[in-house]
Amino acid sequence: MEMESSLTHVMLVSFPGQGHVNPLLRLGKLIASKGLIVTFVTTEEPLGKKMRQANKIQDGVLKPVGLGFLRFEFFEDGFVYKDAVDLFLKSLEVSGKREIKNLVKKYEQQPVKCLINNAFVPWVCDVAEELQIPSAVLWVQSCACLAAYYYYHHQLVKFPTETEPEITVDFPFKPLVMKHDEIPSFLHPSSPFSSVGGIILEQIKRLHKPFFVLIDTFQELEKDTIDHMSQLCPHVILNPIGPLFTMAKTISSDIKGDISEPASDCIEWLDSREPSSVVYVSFGTMVYLKQEQIDEIAHGILNSGLSCLWVVRPPLQGFDQEPQVLPLELEEKGKIVEWCPQEKVLAHPAVACFLSHCGWNSTMEALTSGVPVICFPQWGDQVTNAVYMIDVFKTGMRLSRGEAEKRIVPREEVAERLLESTIGEKAAELRENARRWKEEAETAVAYGGSSERNFQEFVDKLVDVKTMPNINVVS
Repeated sequence: MEMESSLTHVMLVSFPGQGHVNPLLRLGKLIASKGLIVTFVTTEEPLGKKMRQANKIQDGVLKPVGLGFLRFEFFEDGFVYKDAVDLFLKSLEVSGKREIKNLVKKYEQQPVKCLINNAFVPWVCDVAEELQIPSAVLWVQSCACLAAYYYYHHQLVKFPTETEPEITVDFPFKPLVMKHDEIPSFLHPSSPFSSVGGIILEQIKRLHKPFFVLIDTFQELEKDTIDHMSQLCPHVILNPIGPLFTMAKTISSDIKGDISEPASDCIEWLDSREPSSVVYVSFGTMVYLKQEQIDEIAHGILNSGLSCLWVVRPPLQGFDQEPQVLPLELEEKGKIVEWCPQEKVLAHPAVACFLSHCGWNSTMEALTSGVPVICFPQWGDQVTNAVYMIDVFKTGMRLSRGEAEKRIVPREEVAERLLESTIGEKAAELRENARRWKEEAETAVAYGGSSERNFQEFVDKLVDVKTMPNINVVS
């Protein structure tokens, strides 16, 4: 216990969503592995109870990770997790501020030296400032999206408005000009999720508070944008430390953020397939497609003659969703699961391409696994990620422009894109570009690589209290 109390203590606070918990937990394990103590905090619902079961967690009990330790704390958010986003976000902030202060006090014998949050809980920066504790942020979208939100908040360029909804946005970084349906959709006046854009903008408003903004990307992938943003806001240390899922592979730990049990024979089934013969289909944890669209995608796959591994999520609790149904012919030809180990699936030689919603976690995993992507974005940063996959990284093909397009993509288009991305010259070009990005990512996280150096710099600052910033509390 004496040794443990001498270790630097860092507290991580996550928004309670699978796509937020996973990268922040990867960061937590990486920090702990360097010889620090990490307390990982999120809400009891919807993930806490399931994470506790999956990891055999005892609240507050330290679990060894590398040279350090990790523990979990869960708190009640005080709200029934339903489709009332505004109310939920407000309730989370009120209860979260109170609970984080209580947890910091709980561990005052092992004082918290830094609070780290992801962007959907921006108020953590305020708690840190009030308690005079340095803070950092993990940005779990691309640096391009960070720049778009920054430009929007500071009104540096013209964005679509209710009176001019279809204007293009002229950014001074790649791909320079974005159409109205290519910017992060939460910034468009027609978005039904304006409160989600609002919570992200709350983090942008607080970008001067954290002493580091860690980004789950790597220097070589977004060099122009990272350099541009570093010049635009020199007071903010932008620190690309990704791909986090690749960095985390170096740690031997059975602690996981994924709460579903994988299909036991998922990889074995892939082992039985021919190389580059399977379409992997997954739309993440939040995207919900109409049954009509599911039918068209399914028949498009059948018409292409390819096999598929399709992750079909059960309906989200508290949302008005019907279970999605796939045709029997597809189940006979492919494999349908509720969950699978995506990193292992994407690395499997049987996988020819990835039909994806283009969430940033999935985008990074595809890029760094060398797999071409058929882009089927819906909203948020997904539509922007798709532009980059297609026009900048050149590892993707477009199948949808997003939910705002308001159309059902027909099976003929699905089959055409599948064949184009798996057979012939275009498929070879996509795969070669993806292979190059995979090599760049591996170099970035290897010893001496850009992400490895950036992460070590961050850890060194955490450990050396003398180099940490002074916190000035505004009365």
